Amino acid sequence: MIHQTAIIDPGAELGKEVSVGPYAVIGPKVTIGDECVIGSHALIESHVRMGKGNRIASFASVGAPPQDLKFRGEDTWVEMGDNNIVREFATINRGTPHGGGVTRLGNSNMVMAYCHIAHDCHIGNRVIMANAATFAGHITVEDGANIGGLVAIHQFTRIGTLSIIGGTSAIGKDVPPYVKAATLRQGKERSLFGLNLIGLRRNGVSEETIAVLKKAYFMIFRSKDSLKESLAKVEAELPRLPEVEHLLEFIRASERGVLR
Repeated sequence: MIHQTAIIDPGAELGKEVSVGPYAVIGPKVTIGDECVIGSHALIESHVRMGKGNRIASFASVGAPPQDLKFRGEDTWVEMGDNNIVREFATINRGTPHGGGVTRLGNSNMVMAYCHIAHDCHIGNRVIMANAATFAGHITVEDGANIGGLVAIHQFTRIGTLSIIGGTSAIGKDVPPYVKAATLRQGKERSLFGLNLIGLRRNGVSEETIAVLKKAYFMIFRSKDSLKESLAKVEAELPRLPEVEHLLEFIRASERGVLR
């Protein structure tokens, strides 16, 4: 159902059974897939490609220009997969030419109220952003990560798969896969607090694999050896499971350094 007060650009393309609420605005160069729901007063500003079954709540903004002083109105995009939920007052900005031109969300993500996803972020699948979590530009978030409320993440940072970040944390380094992370905790010198066991089990990771990941965690993050030495020991001494391989590759690819 398209409400009579909604404003839809003639060039926008809407799929089958799309619902658009009162006073919503859908601008030019927008494609919305089947069975999406655009809430009242929501703004899909321009240059958005959206898959099926997405729900954009009231007063959310998707496709606004990036908050980048170098931006000059180029054709850059927000690309969104299927079955994402974007709650009230959340903002998802378009990419920039120097950052690849696309801000991208995968499938089945939950973006809670007042969250911000800046230009050129790449969000995987099944990511949860709790209320008012804020992503600066060029952030990469792997599948299944869980970001707590009021978390602020610095530009160009990477968040590993199935990690969880405690609320109000300020993240300036990469967060490794599978871990629990939190910063700015009074009296706590470390930023990592073991594996995200609940997240691992909910996502079907076997107890055998979890046991190996526990060993890898302590060898890497609780050893007095250098990071390079610790990674070499994990590679030499532990089974070469896909999860362990991914953990090693993630850390070695880090340009900002990883939380420890």
